[in-house]
Amino acid sequence: MFRLVRSAGWWPVFAAGQNVGVGWQAGAVGVTRGTKAKMIIISGKLYVDDREAYLAGCREVVEQARAAPGCLDFALSADLVEPDRINVYERWETDEDLERFRGSGPEPEQAAQIRGAEVMRFRISGVEAP
Repeated sequence: MFRLVRSAGWWPVFAAGQNVGVGWQAGAVGVTRGTKAKMIIISGKLYVDDREAYLAGCREVVEQARAAPGCLDFALSADLVEPDRINVYERWETDEDLERFRGSGPEPEQAAQIRGAEVMRFRISGVEAP
């Protein structure tokens, strides 16, 4: 079973492994509201049938995200082990920057290609060198 988990925004909604549409999911997951984060990270994985076609269709979105105010990094990449998995990684300065970029969410054609997802929003309060 794949269910998209995210604090708020437009994303594909999944239940029992089936795409049931694109909808609004609200409510923070493991996050204390009202805290000021230094950075927002969106990380997770998507499952699609035709990974190469899906990624090719995302090139413009990646370019737009990287040019958007507040975007520190944005990447969608093929997983080296699972042939139907796409790894998601985004870094944003603020929630406002992220939401401004997200707008109304993925195009219906793009959302229809996703058959499973596990994506989370992380609020980072500090950053250190490894």
